[in-house]
Amino acid sequence: MDIRKVLEQYRSEEIDLITAEEKIRSMGFLAVSDIAKIDTFRCRRTGVPEAVLAEGKKTADLVKIIKAQVAANGRVLVTRVSKKKLKALKDEFEFIIVGKSGNSCVIWDGKTERKKEGGLVALISAGTADISVLDEAKMTAEEMGCRTIEICDVGVAGYHRLILEMNKLTDFKPDAVVVAAGREGTLPTVVAGMIDAPVIGLPVSTGYGAGANGKAALLAMLQSCSVVSVVNIDAGFVAGAYAARIANKMEKLRQNASPKDPDFENRNMKAVTHICKKERENK
Repeated sequence: MDIRKVLEQYRSEEIDLITAEEKIRSMGFLAVSDIAKIDTFRCRRTGVPEAVLAEGKKTADLVKIIKAQVAANGRVLVTRVSKKKLKALKDEFEFIIVGKSGNSCVIWDGKTERKKEGGLVALISAGTADISVLDEAKMTAEEMGCRTIEICDVGVAGYHRLILEMNKLTDFKPDAVVVAAGREGTLPTVVAGMIDAPVIGLPVSTGYGAGANGKAALLAMLQSCSVVSVVNIDAGFVAGAYAARIANKMEKLRQNASPKDPDFENRNMKAVTHICKKERENK
């Protein structure tokens, strides 16, 4: 139930003022037993849906939370899903879309379609080990209504691979770009120096040695000499949501922009010519 329906019920005197107030107040969050309070209005309030983090939750509790979120909003993104929990979710829910890495999934009620905002988000990974985190960002951006393109395994160790993919990237004309990289985390800096779209660096906890667990990648991205925004290590959801917010804002601007007057330049030149003629006559 949304606020509009509650107000309509109050206007038609189906419910009294006190009941209406109680219903509206309860819409801010939904309590699930004594384990969670899910934010059912987050997407309406901020444009970013509430995702369910599977990591650290008991499977039974995870199922309860997902059922409540689906009942409230029709769809829910679930991140950091282990193979064991994914199997349990597949057994429990009929409508489930699993990302190609298997670490994230979308569970829905079978009728609530994903919204289509129209923003364009490109997602790039330096290596194949970065794809699982990038996949989380991709699913997040798509759940927020964006169209996406993915370019994988184009890290700077083989710089020519990125060059060969640049046409695909520039033809797509992304509003925002998420670049995932582990090891030394150089790729976001390189991409940001080659394209005129905001770049979000997504450091990944791959690699080993002194800068293991994504620390070297994070520091390298923060030290970037190109203009790059950086999220936390392995924060695929945050990177995807940030990119989607940028992209969807850009799409709204495109939709609201008035079409260019095809005769504007002709009329402008006529006005200039008229002014010049008047000045000559006055002389």
